[in-house]
Amino acid sequence: MSGEASAPPATSPRAPRPGIQKSSGAVTKKGDRGAKEKPATVLPPVGEEEPKNPEEYQCTGILEVDFAELCTRWGYTDFPKVVTRPRPQPTFAPSASTSEKPTVDDQRLSGSCSLNSLESKYVFFRPTIQVELEPEDKSVKEIYIRGWKVEERILGIFSKCLPSLSQLQAINLWKVGLTDKTLTTFIALLPLCSSTLRKVSLEGNPLPEQSYHKLMAADSTIAHLSLRNNNIDDRGAQLLGQALSTLHSCNRTLVSLNLGFNHIGDEGAGYIADGLRLNRSLLWLSLAHNRIQDKGALKLAEVLRPFELTHTEVVERRRLLLEKGSQERSRSPSTSRHGDSKTERDKNQLMGVSSFALVEKDKTQTVKTPKGLGKKKEKSGEVVKKEEKSGPGQSPTQGTPKKEDSAKAGKGKVTIPEQKLSKGKGAKTGSKEKRSILMESELVGEGAEMVNPLLEPVEHRDGKVFMPGNKILLHLNLLRNRITEVGLEAFLTVVQYQAQFAKSKSASKGPVGLLWLSLAKNCFSPQCPTYTMIQELMLPRDPISKCKHREEEPVACST
Repeated sequence: MSGEASAPPATSPRAPRPGIQKSSGAVTKKGDRGAKEKPATVLPPVGEEEPKNPEEYQCTGILEVDFAELCTRWGYTDFPKVVTRPRPQPTFAPSASTSEKPTVDDQRLSGSCSLNSLESKYVFFRPTIQVELEPEDKSVKEIYIRGWKVEERILGIFSKCLPSLSQLQAINLWKVGLTDKTLTTFIALLPLCSSTLRKVSLEGNPLPEQSYHKLMAADSTIAHLSLRNNNIDDRGAQLLGQALSTLHSCNRTLVSLNLGFNHIGDEGAGYIADGLRLNRSLLWLSLAHNRIQDKGALKLAEVLRPFELTHTEVVERRRLLLEKGSQERSRSPSTSRHGDSKTERDKNQLMGVSSFALVEKDKTQTVKTPKGLGKKKEKSGEVVKKEEKSGPGQSPTQGTPKKEDSAKAGKGKVTIPEQKLSKGKGAKTGSKEKRSILMESELVGEGAEMVNPLLEPVEHRDGKVFMPGNKILLHLNLLRNRITEVGLEAFLTVVQYQAQFAKSKSASKGPVGLLWLSLAKNCFSPQCPTYTMIQELMLPRDPISKCKHREEEPVACST
């Protein structure tokens, strides 16, 4: 009996091994394991579909919904929430009875004892995506991310949900653990965003390769860039200076650049100054809280007043002048009629005195002549209108040939008024070839300031070529550096020159130079005479102080 009893236990474990109980649905421990393994075998195909789901999702333009849905489809279970950025609280206004304040504090302390209140106090430190909304349609205007690491996958999610934000204007990333690789990914998603995105702030994100200059590429649309507290040294400043401008390239979109709280020294300041030599778009520059001494200050001051062109810059300027001259000749009409008009214009310029006498004798002929020439085209009215637009401010010697040329140009070409206008302007400066070259370059880049700075009017002194200096920069902040009175003297020379230039060119529409200059908290006494003179010269130039003065005047009159 003992042998028979021992037989069933030996055969019973073997029975389920071939899978008989799995097919019959009997419940055993191994059957339970098999049932648990079946859902696990179903998960992989779902996981294979997950990468496809984000591609199929159509963003709605609501960042809170889109970001949450994309994070879920990417497999994130815990991800930052999109919240409205808290507004700063109004300052405390002391009331008549200040005894109420301690009671309010006591109530807050007593209420903070519960677990829920403690958790609510630390909500601020949880990873979030803070947004500022437009007051009208509640669309996202600015994005603020601070204090949590933005990985490659998060940037991939942003590349899908940010382009749908049609009113996005600014992205601010503060201490998000960027690397050179993730910065490249971030730069790649910027062109996908709306054209309204013009401001980028990357603060507290030091990079080993200091590749911040990639944000200032030639095809970049960023107008305002803040790179504070990124440990940028002289090597990084060199890359940024080259991004501002070189001999053959120049950034044309960046308006403000904040490089405060970095490690830029004299050498780095020199590189930034080199970038300002040929840059004509940057209006606002901050180098506050750096390590710039007098050598770097002298380099920065040098480019703000007339400076000597280097040999390579002179050679490049001559090349550009020749290139513009050839373009001018190639754009000029080659037909016989226009050739005749050109020869007649040259004759009239050579015979300026006789043409002037003819004009004084018979002024009515100058009006009749275009009418006679315009009979074939029946468009004399258009010619007269265009002559009236380009007529004011010209000398009598330039008036007669210009009317003849414009009439003949209307005679030869019928439908392109822009060509007539450009030819009229060309006739205005046709007496000197260099003037025509400069005028042509101004016409080409009138809308987008495409004139190369090397083609600006220069001054020749002792066999050297001097440029007027950078007068586009309006705001320069050098607060808390290491500048002494030696650097102050250089900036005093700059301010004196620009103030004198502004007075002599007050009627012109061109830029006049610095309107705001901060040199406080450096290595000199605040009572230094040089510093006092700089402040006195800059005070009437500062638009903010002007506004305050205008606001104070009616108050003083009323009292």
